[in-house]
Amino acid sequence: MSRLSNQIEAILFVSGKAVEEKFIKEKLETGDKPFTEAVSELLAKYSGESGIHLLRFNKKLQFATNPDYAKEVEAVLNPIKEKELTNAMLETLAIIAYKQPVTRIEIEEIRSVDCTYSVQNLVRLGMVECVGRRDTIGKPLLFATTDEFLKRFSISDITDLPDYETLLDKLQQISSGASVHVVEKPMFDAVEEVPDFLAGEDVKKVE
Repeated sequence: MSRLSNQIEAILFVSGKAVEEKFIKEKLETGDKPFTEAVSELLAKYSGESGIHLLRFNKKLQFATNPDYAKEVEAVLNPIKEKELTNAMLETLAIIAYKQPVTRIEIEEIRSVDCTYSVQNLVRLGMVECVGRRDTIGKPLLFATTDEFLKRFSISDITDLPDYETLLDKLQQISSGASVHVVEKPMFDAVEEVPDFLAGEDVKKVE
């Protein structure tokens, strides 16, 4: 394997998504011939029975799992995904379900711990979403549950929520996971910035 092949390999691995060939060549300052040779080496390496395949389409490159192993991958990763909701996240989710729309600071006042980690992961998993900003000092972001939350926990409508303790028990029964260590941190009155995981979202003020 050439150094250029190794570089392209590292780029695609870290990216996790399709990368334009033209962009790679420009940034690595390499010509068409050496680039083509490097890609050919990678195509030979990541093909056949290899667990990872290199896809080349529409002048883009991307790593993907070998479809021959889809069943085995699903058997291992699906249970892991189901455990992604930790106890701390479940408690945060239950509070959001009852208090929505609610700010992170309001959640932290109830739980008495920093909830940044839990809120970020609940958004990543599609359980909650940003629905605006509270029109108060700092203009904090407001969060509410999503349709995915209703579907995952078999709740037909947000108005059908049981009492808090019953809901929390139900969430814990459906999702398994361990508690995570959280650390309290000071809260500021400065305008809350839209975090990286919500970049590009159209965030509006809500009174």
